[in-house]
This record gives sequence, C-alpha cells and structure tokens, in this order.
Amino acid sequence: MVELLIVGGGKMGAALLGGLLSNGHKPESVVVVEPSASRAEELAQTYGVRVSDRIEPSQGSIIATKPDVVLTVASQVAEVGTNRLLSVAAGVTLTAIGEATGGAIPIVRAMPNTPALVGEGAAAISGNANTDAEDLAWAEEILGAVGTVVRTEEKLLDAVTGLSGSGPAYIFLVAEAMIDAGVMTGLSRTVSTDLAVQTLLGASKLLAEGKPPAELRADVTSPGGTTAAGLRELENHGLRAAFAAAIEAASRRSQELGQN
Repeated sequence: MVELLIVGGGKMGAALLGGLLSNGHKPESVVVVEPSASRAEELAQTYGVRVSDRIEPSQGSIIATKPDVVLTVASQVAEVGTNRLLSVAAGVTLTAIGEATGGAIPIVRAMPNTPALVGEGAAAISGNANTDAEDLAWAEEILGAVGTVVRTEEKLLDAVTGLSGSGPAYIFLVAEAMIDAGVMTGLSRTVSTDLAVQTLLGASKLLAEGKPPAELRADVTSPGGTTAAGLRELENHGLRAAFAAAIEAASRRSQELGQN
C-alpha cells in the first residue's frame, strides 16, 4: 500500500507534489495517477516519483482532478482502498464525495488557490463527520507545504472560493489596470510592468507582516497629497463595491456548482 496517492497530475497536483517533496517527503512514498502519457513522463522526470495510469491502494489519497470527474474518481479510490481522502476540487461537497465513497472514509475538502504553484497558496479545509484531529492535521501538512491553511465550516467554503480561491484573478486584473494606466500616463509598457509588479509584491510583503491594511494605507496617504487624490478617485468609482460584488458573485457560483 502506497503512503500517498495523488490522483491528477495537473498544476495543483504537481504543486502539492513539489511542496511535499521539498518538505521532506520521499519520492518513493508517493504515486501520482495521470492518464496522459506525455504528462506522466514529465512528472516522473521532474519529480522522480512513480506515475501510474491506475488507482492503487493507499494510506491517504488526494483528488486533484477537474470537478466533473471527482465523484467517479472518489468512488474508484474507495473501492481500491484508502484510509483517508483529501479533495481540492472546487464546489464538490463532502456529502457528495461521502456518498460516492460509501460513507465510511474520513474526507477533507479543501479550497486552495493558484499561488500554491509558487509556495504561497492560501487554503481552507473542512472535514466530514468521519474525520478526526489526525485527519485534519494530515491535510494541513499537505496543503501547508505550499502555503497557509485555515480550518473552517464547510458552509463557508463557498465564501472562501469567492475570496481567496478566485482572488488571484482579481489581483491580476488590478495589475493589468495599473500597467495600462502607467502606459496611458507616458511610461513604456516595460517600465510600467516592472513598477506595477514590484509595487504589488512589496505591498503584499508589508501586509504579511501583520499590520492592518487600513493602517498601512494611512501610512502612505498624506492629507491633500497625491495618494489621497488617487484614493478619492478609486472610492468615487466604487472600488470597494466592485470587489464586494465580485466576491459575492464568485461565492454564489461556487454554491451553484456544488448543487449541480
């Protein structure tokens, strides 16, 4: 029985695999299930793990496939045999996965995001009635290898999806807008890109130090100054309301996907 089975060798599966190996997991303890021969070869060469086209018995399994095949895969994993299961698919509920697996396996559902690809992910987890502290700690160890992990009730995972799951795309759009605005005010696109990207990176690092965002904003906003003028325009154009609407819409869509 393999120690850890990762079903799905796409970006998220590979991110989790790379994070685990970087944090001390031995390549021989992991098997990746990937049906694409070319992708399987790439994963084997890059990470030095065994890649199979068949699901195998495992102590723990991660389902990192597209949402539309999660229940089929979960059923197959349960039939072959696993002690616990972690799903990182958006919108697929614990109840649905539990029904697909026969209702006896500890299942942890997670909502990670794409910065996990660079070890800076944000994920929330929730377990079904069969999970205990050890199962949750197991899931935290896996996801913690590629970022920050928080525990929450499953009913809040749709809100997590709207905030951090979809959140990177909002920031990428902000970056696009800042770069375009820099070009409009006379900067070359190269210079504007370099400045915008580094500004977002630096601001994120300041936020990570723990000071409240409102205080950080106040620190760089002199009364009647340039930043105050810029912020006034953002408020006038409904920036806060736009972000609130975006997060609510993404959360609502997550709920709809779960129901389907």
